[in-house]
Amino acid sequence: MSARKGPRRASFSRHLMAPVPLANLVGAALSLRFASLTLAERLEGRLGLLGVLGGVLCVTALVSGAAVSLGRQRTLRGLERGDVPTTPRTLASAVAEVTRAPDEAFLGSLGLWLVTTLALGLCMWLGVGVELAVAARIASLGLLFGPLTALLVHCLIVLRSRRVVLWLAELGMTHAQLIDAMPRRAELRARLAAFAFVAVMTPAVLSAQLSYALSQRIFNRLMAERDVSRQLMLAQELRMEALTEGAGLVLLVFALALTAAYLGGTMLGRPLRELSREARRIAEGDLASPRVVPAEDEVWDVSAAFTTMRAHLADVMSQLQRAGAQISATTEEILTTSGRYEAGATEQASSLDETSATTEELARSARQIAENAGSVAEIAQRTLGAAQQGQGSAEDFLGSMARMRQDNGAISSAVVRLNKRVQQIGKIVEFINGVADKSELLALNAELEGTKASEVGRGFSLVAAEMRRLAENVLESTKEIEGLIEEVREASAAAVSATEGGVRAVETGTTLAQQVSESLRQIVDLAGQTSYAVRSISLATQQQQQGTDQLADAMADILRITQQSLNATKQVSTANTDLLVLARDLQGVVERFQIGQEPLGEEGG
Repeated sequence: MSARKGPRRASFSRHLMAPVPLANLVGAALSLRFASLTLAERLEGRLGLLGVLGGVLCVTALVSGAAVSLGRQRTLRGLERGDVPTTPRTLASAVAEVTRAPDEAFLGSLGLWLVTTLALGLCMWLGVGVELAVAARIASLGLLFGPLTALLVHCLIVLRSRRVVLWLAELGMTHAQLIDAMPRRAELRARLAAFAFVAVMTPAVLSAQLSYALSQRIFNRLMAERDVSRQLMLAQELRMEALTEGAGLVLLVFALALTAAYLGGTMLGRPLRELSREARRIAEGDLASPRVVPAEDEVWDVSAAFTTMRAHLADVMSQLQRAGAQISATTEEILTTSGRYEAGATEQASSLDETSATTEELARSARQIAENAGSVAEIAQRTLGAAQQGQGSAEDFLGSMARMRQDNGAISSAVVRLNKRVQQIGKIVEFINGVADKSELLALNAELEGTKASEVGRGFSLVAAEMRRLAENVLESTKEIEGLIEEVREASAAAVSATEGGVRAVETGTTLAQQVSESLRQIVDLAGQTSYAVRSISLATQQQQQGTDQLADAMADILRITQQSLNATKQVSTANTDLLVLARDLQGVVERFQIGQEPLGEEGG
C-alpha cells in the first residue's frame, strides 16, 4: 500500500473538478478589471451592471459546465455512489473518464468563456444599449482571457487526474491493466505549441490593448484640458495613475501566465523526475516497489514502457535469483554426484576390465563348444543313418520270417496230407495182405486138390503152387511196405512235430522281429530327434559363438567408452567446480537487487 491515503470514493470527482470554478473566477475577476480599465469611459457608468451580468452569466456557465462534466463521468460517479461494482473493467472505464477530463475541461472552459462573453456583449448591446463596438470589445474578452483560463484549468486538472488515476488503481488494478486503460496519444508537440502560443500571446495582446486603452484615455483627458500648464501636470498624474493601474493588471496577467507555465512545466517535468528517480532506484538495485507514473502523450508512452520494462526486469531478476540459488544447490549436488560417479566409474572400469577378460574366455569356450557340437552333430547323423539301415534290415528279416511261417505252414499241411495218404496206403496194404492170405490159402487148397488129382491135377497144382509163392511174395512185399509205411508214418510224425516246432519258432521269431523293428523305429525317431536337436544345438552354439564374439567386441568397446566416460567425468567434475563458483558469483550479483511485490505506488511531488 502507498504510505499516503487517497480521498474517500465520494470525493473523486469533486477532487478532480475542484480547480474549474476557482480558475474561472480568477479569470473572470481579471477580465472584469481589464474591462474597467479599458471600457470604463465608454460604458458611461454602467460598469457595475456589466459586473452583475457577468457574475450571473459566469455562475450560470459554471453550474452548467459542472453538470455537463459530471454527466460525462458516469462510471466514476457510480463508483462514488457504490452503484457499480469495483471490477477491473469498471475501474478501467473510470480511468478512461478521468484521463479525458483535462481535455474536456479545457474545451468546456474555453467554450463557456466564448459563449458567456458573447452573451454578455449581446445583453449589453441589446438590453442596455451600449455601442456595438463596446459590445464587441466585451465579447472579445472571451478570446483574451478564455484560452489562458482554460489552459490553467487544464494544467490543474491534469495534475489532479494523475492522483485520481492512482487512487482508482489502488482499488484493484494491476500495472498491466492500468497501462491498458490509459489512452495512448502522440500530441505533445501540438500541446506545447498551443501552450506556448496562449502563454505568450495572451499577456502580449492584453498588454498591448491595455496600453492602447490607457493611452487613449490619457489622450482624451488631456485633449479635454485647455490649460497647457494644467495639461503637463495632468499628464504626469494620468501617467502615474495609468502606470499604477495598468502595471498591477499586467503583473496579475503575467502572474497568471507564469502560473500556467509553471503548472505546464510541472505537468511535463514531474513524471520525468519520477521516472528519473525510479531509474536511479533500478540502477541501485531496488526493484521491490514498482510504481506506475501517470503522464500524458509521449511521456506516458515512455512511462508505460518504463513500468513494463521494470516489471519484466523484476520478473527476470526474480527468476535469476531463484535460478542462481537453484543452480548453486544443483551444482553442489552435481559436484557431489560427480564425485560419486567418478568413483563408481573407476570401479566400473575395473569391473569391466575383469568382465572383458571373462568374456574373452567365454568366447574361447563358446568356439570350442561349437566345434564339439559340430562333431556331435556329425556322429548323430551317422547314428541316424545306421539306425535307419538297421530298421530296414529288421523289416527285411520280419518279411523273411513271415515267408518262413507261410512255408512251414505249407510243409505242415503237406505232411498231414502225406500222413493221410500213408494211412490210406496202409489200409490198402492190409487189404492186399488179406487178399494174399486168402490167395495163399486158396493156392494151398488148390495144390492139395491137384495133388489129390494126381496127374490130372499136376498142372493145376503147379499153378496153385506158383500162386502160393506169389501170394507169399506179396505178403513179404506188403510186410516190407508196412515197414516202410511205418517208417514213413514215424518220419511224417517227426516232420509234423518238427514243422510245428518250426512254426512256433517262426512265430516267436516274428514276434521278436516285430519288437526289434518297433525298437529300431523308435531308435530311428529318437535318432532323428537327436540329430535335429544336435543340429539346433550346433546352430545355436554357432550363434552363441557369434554372439559371444560380438559380446567380447562390445565389452571391449564398453571398456573403451567407460575409460572415456571416466575421463569425461573428471572433466565434468572440474567444470562443475567452476560452475559452482560461477553460480555463487551470479547469486551474489543478483542479490544486490531488492525484489518484492507491492501495490501501485503514488505519484511523487
